[in-house]
Amino acid sequence: MKFKYVVYKLTFPNGKIYVGKDIGSTGHSLRYFGSWDNKIVEHDFTKDELKDFSLRKEIIFESEDKWEISQMEGVLIRLLKSNNPAIGYNQTHRHS
Repeated sequence: MKFKYVVYKLTFPNGKIYVGKDIGSTGHSLRYFGSWDNKIVEHDFTKDELKDFSLRKEIIFESEDKWEISQMEGVLIRLLKSNNPAIGYNQTHRHS
């Protein structure tokens, strides 16, 4: 059974992660890779490293319920600490 909505984790070549959700009107899209901040990510890599750049996308939670996906995205961002700049690229749910 294919779930309509997902929370995913992206792993970048430097090991940092980004947690996001895909709740588009047509459901989960294989091509969607989130809304992480390009400038922050680019800062961590050289120009040469950016020429050959691979991301790993893992589906870490699935549901038919958009509200549940939105809740779990926040939970998983905090659990995986992807809101810690040393660990990940999430800008939401950051600790002050």
